[in-house]
Amino acid sequence: MKVIVVGSSHGGYEAVEGLLKDYPDAEIQWYEQGDFLSFLSCGMQMFLEGKVDSADKVRYMTPEAIRERGVSLFEQTQVFALHSADHEIEVKDLQTGEVRTENYDKLILSPGAVPMELDVPGKNLENVYYMRGHDWAVKLKEKVLDNNVKNVVVIGSGYIGIEAAEVFAKAGKSVEVLDMLPRPLATYLDKELTDVIEPELTQNNVHVHGDQLVQEYLGENAVTGVKTDKGEYSADLVVVAAGVKPNTAWLKDELAMYPNGMVKTDNFMRSSADDVFVVGDATLLKYNPGNTLLNVALATNARKQGRFAVKNLEAPLHPFPGVQGTSALSVFDYKFASSGLNATNAQKLGKQVRSVVVEDDFRMDFVPKEENAYVWFKLTYDPDTKAILGGQILSKHDLTAYINVISLAIKTKQTIYDLAYEDFFFQPGFDKPWNILNLAGLAAEKQEDED
Repeated sequence: MKVIVVGSSHGGYEAVEGLLKDYPDAEIQWYEQGDFLSFLSCGMQMFLEGKVDSADKVRYMTPEAIRERGVSLFEQTQVFALHSADHEIEVKDLQTGEVRTENYDKLILSPGAVPMELDVPGKNLENVYYMRGHDWAVKLKEKVLDNNVKNVVVIGSGYIGIEAAEVFAKAGKSVEVLDMLPRPLATYLDKELTDVIEPELTQNNVHVHGDQLVQEYLGENAVTGVKTDKGEYSADLVVVAAGVKPNTAWLKDELAMYPNGMVKTDNFMRSSADDVFVVGDATLLKYNPGNTLLNVALATNARKQGRFAVKNLEAPLHPFPGVQGTSALSVFDYKFASSGLNATNAQKLGKQVRSVVVEDDFRMDFVPKEENAYVWFKLTYDPDTKAILGGQILSKHDLTAYINVISLAIKTKQTIYDLAYEDFFFQPGFDKPWNILNLAGLAAEKQEDED
């Protein structure tokens, strides 16, 4: 059996690993359009801050290692056309210009997504950068070290935008963050938690401006500023982190898609074409908290999809279990994590929810202050069934792993009552007899009892 995998980021990489495990006798061809295999954009911040000394290390696999395992790898090779009825793809060697046709028995596509460009005047000026991919990582590192770059404007205050802002602020730059939304990180955290984070950003020379619509990049050859409907902001560098769009235009005549370019797949990662599977950021996923399909572009999700594509390669036997959208980030001294529904996405999905917020030290009062920290936790649940639908946690101590409990609780349909009395361990050096998750469940129970 000949299997072709297109794309070497999270989903494509996992598909190759799954094929090597489950189909050791298969002929595997792996195609990457760029000149760098399996770069992790989610690891870019660590490189830009100097925690990793080379962008070349921010990857899953080297070409040499994967070829030693028997995979035929083609780098700098563009797959530009699919002929699904004939089980063929057309490929172009970007170094030589040679075009050829390859046949397949099974095809796994991980086409990914590309950064969203803002279609405004000045978008082609120099020093308008994006924070995605190996090439941009190298270019951004040069700007981090460039003393002539003093003012940085970041467009977008999601994960990528806040990561970029922190990188340049730590490098001594003045950073302005612009977003259409009223608050930073608004798609991940509710106001109770972003109200804690915003002063931390300001204190570290990151100034967030919400409700801003970008109208123009200013400058003649290189960017000198950004104009919005609310004002102008000086810039020696602009980092655009305004979202991504699926890289699927080349597939539109072959595969069924949604209007936004996302490829339609079933619960087995199968597309509308026979023997063609699609995984990663260009697809919608079963989103368990909202009981719907949603684009949840996370590395963990893409890797699971890649593995399930292989599981269902010959027969649809293993339905994808869905995701909760569980993720985490650090913002200077704070660490936060979230899973499931919050106020923003619940409203978008038309879901009625109730919530409680608890705040407390996470260890006993007699624990030395330097070994203790304050924690905020918000629990979201269904007002009718009392099933847990989401959670958010924030602290200067790393308590992000707690959110994995909430993710599992959502998946298994645990209730606020289950959480209130769940059996979590206690040792004074670690937590309290009623830890923050228990306290959230108890607060929700009290809220329901009082109604």
